[in-house]
Amino acid sequence: MPRPPIPILTYHQVDTPPPRGTPYRSLVVSPGAFARQMGLLRLLGYRGLSMSALAPYLSGEQQGRVVGLTFDDGYVNNLRHALPVLLEHGFSATCYIVSGQLGGSNVWDLPKGVPPSPLMDVNHLRDWVAGGQEIGAHTRNHVDLQTVGDATAREEITACKVDLEPFLGVELRQFCYPYGHYRPEHAAMVREAGYTAATTTRRGRSAAADDAFALPRVPVHQSTTLPLFWAKIATAYEDRRRTA
Repeated sequence: MPRPPIPILTYHQVDTPPPRGTPYRSLVVSPGAFARQMGLLRLLGYRGLSMSALAPYLSGEQQGRVVGLTFDDGYVNNLRHALPVLLEHGFSATCYIVSGQLGGSNVWDLPKGVPPSPLMDVNHLRDWVAGGQEIGAHTRNHVDLQTVGDATAREEITACKVDLEPFLGVELRQFCYPYGHYRPEHAAMVREAGYTAATTTRRGRSAAADDAFALPRVPVHQSTTLPLFWAKIATAYEDRRRTA
């Protein structure tokens, strides 16, 4: 029997949402909403897992009611607001880091009018790992891989791993394509760099036939109510949006 679909949730910031009208406000989930969502997962019998911990479930080697938890970009507010909730429920998560902006901010968003928000520095990342969480790679400079040449794309993919591993003393096995944009040759570069899986922004729960280097995810937004959150993880709601 094929394994059931597995949702891999996508978060960005966990913080007080900015004023209405702020660009990409939807990507800021309030701490209270995040806590309620994790509480609902626990109540329904799900285990929240980092991408590496999720791997045997994705491959079908293990069975269970599980959800992948991912955070893009590496905001300090993930450490401040999300980590205590994850620890409370015994969950783990993967945070994808932009290695060229350690201790910096989301500079790639500023031209779009998005307010700057601090990103984790090396000490923050060590605290994240010490809390039982995982670090993944999100390129060195959060580049859209489809807009750069092959040499630059390869450098961005491999350099992030090279930058972070010496600081953390752990192997980076997970990768996330910035903006979800990639071509087949980029997936090959990710594999060649030594990563074991990569996530996209293509919507849907992960099915057994999905390529490990092009995994779909389930977005969680500021406006995601608890009933909608349940529908996203437990029904075909997101699966019907895979090609949207």
